[in-house]
Amino acid sequence: MTVATETRPPVDWATIIYMALIHGVALLALLPSNFSWSALGVAFVLYWITGGIGVTLGYHRLVSHRSFQTPKWLEYILVFCGTLAAQGGPIEWIGIHRIHHKYSDLDLDPHDSNKGFWWSHMGWMLHELPEHVDYWRYTQDINTDPVYRFLQNYFILIQVALGLLLFALGGWSWVIWGIFVRLVVVFHCTWFVNSATHKFGYRSLDSTDCSRNCWWVALLTFGEGWHNNHHACQYSARHGLKWWEIDVTWMAIQTLQFLGLAKNVKLMDAKE
Repeated sequence: MTVATETRPPVDWATIIYMALIHGVALLALLPSNFSWSALGVAFVLYWITGGIGVTLGYHRLVSHRSFQTPKWLEYILVFCGTLAAQGGPIEWIGIHRIHHKYSDLDLDPHDSNKGFWWSHMGWMLHELPEHVDYWRYTQDINTDPVYRFLQNYFILIQVALGLLLFALGGWSWVIWGIFVRLVVVFHCTWFVNSATHKFGYRSLDSTDCSRNCWWVALLTFGEGWHNNHHACQYSARHGLKWWEIDVTWMAIQTLQFLGLAKNVKLMDAKE
């Protein structure tokens, strides 16, 4: 009897080398000579700026879903912070995320959680994108913007410039912790939203996929772990709907709204 096997796209060696390099250099943080409290502090601040302000607030809630609006200059700043997370350029990241929501946990979902935890966490990135993952088609609102195109094309050089700045200010310990350790942490915290929150936690609302609310992912990702809430109403700026579902990014949006820098904030009422 012949058993059918799943055909996956060819391996993407460039991404594999890229990921191996970042994770490998991050291991140098284990050497006591590469540790300093200031380096740890820089890593934590950049974790918040790039993962929280950049990816979660900028890439995700502002641009991917347009759950609120900001002045264009502020949008560019937030997206620039997301670019510093080095998870690909903003056009690619946002386009793939929109495709994920259109086909969540179906065959055409780039990181379909039904294909296993490893696949949805990072395995999918280690293969070439299938032809149907045409992120340019899904980003027509941003892909002709010269700022977005610059950030898309040069996000690696921008990261190198940040590394040189950190080296000038604090030496190799700041580079190892502020670039490589911080990137690894932001990478995996972001990827847990694709993997863990489609496997672990509880469901409060009806959605057509496997999304779940996972408290520890929410803690690591500034509120992104309330993923079932998000998938039930992807355009809501608020993900934590119950009083105990702490959503730091929603607090940031409220602050921007108070300052007059966020408007047209879209919301879904919490379900009792």
